[in-house]
Amino acid sequence: MEVVINSCSSSSSFGGLFTPPKVVRCNSLLVTSVKSRLCNSISCISVNSSNRLVASKPKKNDENNSLFWLVRKFNARFALHHVVLFRSNERLLSKLRKHTISLRTLVKSSEKLKDLFPVFCVWIVLGMMLFMAVTAPVTKSPSWALTEENLLFLEAWRTIDRAYVDKGFNGQSWFRYRENALRNEPMNNREQTYAAIKKMLATLDDPFTRFLEPDKFKSLRSGTQGALTGVGLSIGYPTGNDGALSGIMVISASPGGPASRAAISPGDLIMAIDNTSTETMDIYDAAERLQGPEGTEVQLKVRSGSEIKQLSLTRENISLNPVKSRVCETPGLGKGTSKIGYIKLTSFNQNASAAVKEAIETLRRENVDGFVLDLRNNSGGLFPEGIEIAKIWLDKGVIVYICDSRGVRDIYDTDGTNAIAASEPLAVLVNKGTASASEILAGALKDNKRAVLLGEPTFGKGKIQSVFEMSDGSGLAVTVARYETPDHIDINKVFLTHLLI
Repeated sequence: MEVVINSCSSSSSFGGLFTPPKVVRCNSLLVTSVKSRLCNSISCISVNSSNRLVASKPKKNDENNSLFWLVRKFNARFALHHVVLFRSNERLLSKLRKHTISLRTLVKSSEKLKDLFPVFCVWIVLGMMLFMAVTAPVTKSPSWALTEENLLFLEAWRTIDRAYVDKGFNGQSWFRYRENALRNEPMNNREQTYAAIKKMLATLDDPFTRFLEPDKFKSLRSGTQGALTGVGLSIGYPTGNDGALSGIMVISASPGGPASRAAISPGDLIMAIDNTSTETMDIYDAAERLQGPEGTEVQLKVRSGSEIKQLSLTRENISLNPVKSRVCETPGLGKGTSKIGYIKLTSFNQNASAAVKEAIETLRRENVDGFVLDLRNNSGGLFPEGIEIAKIWLDKGVIVYICDSRGVRDIYDTDGTNAIAASEPLAVLVNKGTASASEILAGALKDNKRAVLLGEPTFGKGKIQSVFEMSDGSGLAVTVARYETPDHIDINKVFLTHLLI
């Protein structure tokens, strides 16, 4: 038998916060009614008219009908209101049956109970018992437990949820994706879990937000800590990854390294690594393939302009000392020659700011008249190092605005405390290999009128990534923000053409 009695109130759901149900007896069957709050106690009703008549005039010591009578007295106006037959949870039904027996005992002498206690006291007691009866089974965790693989997936999901720059998550419901993935994606081993995480990140359509297996994460960290074994290339996606070209683009080649000696230049396109096409390869996979034990060889297919070259490079230990400096003498304006301190900054690793300071102090001892900061083919690196180097040259002002989908989130500026070269003439050299943190530094020096910029249009990468280590040693490179120069110029995929002098 199925009984549904309409309610004038809106229906409730078991999916969210639990609201205690009401219990009725209907031809000796337990029925639950879900209501928005436990405000009207318990309604008991019968299906047929004869039962309702008995319930309205219970016989003495009639245990069942006494219960009907008692609750009818409390809730007469709610009879035939908001009652739904509940059959789907047998455990809950069994639990409610046991507690109904307790309720029967409680109201066995309902006439005496009515006389001894005010109506509202009995209402509270019944409500509390009913609440204890149903909250435990309903609010319990799902019958399926989260596995270790599920927990790793959730760790990645939470990292993106908290840190990702686009809180619209590329137009999708991020919470719904989590639920669907936990239900439908196979996560029986680590390989399947990694695949599920990569599939999740792919929905963001952001090539810079990537999952890094433990070995790739270790490789990425080594590249920012001062040394690696490889061919000395900084790589990225072609033309800002706008889809015009496929493959892996050379942003810069470390001076004196294997790639530089083989005449690989910024803008060249790596078409294959060890006979594996790079057409759909991500930059982290490419970086892993380029690195390897010292003395081993790697085969590259490189397109330079219209020429295609097959190259064999021997991996070696690449020293990532990010700064080289020297004194250059140039013809002066009416006073013979001028001494210019030339500083070549190749990357923003953890040694960069200290190395720049040391270079400035060394050149000053040579009585230089000004400085040239060469950022050509500098593909970036650690964002904090870029900020610290800007503070070296600026006595005050905004360095960069960090923005998310809602606008400006953070402002990095300086009060001149760390400035050691804020007054000497300064020129900055840029080209299409100048990217990311290099563009932040160049934009800050230009917009604060601290330096003039000379060269070519820059790469145009205006997004900032942070790298998060996962509990199993893997990592997530996450786009956490985009940046604007002090003049609020967003250069992502636009280049710093406006900086040319």
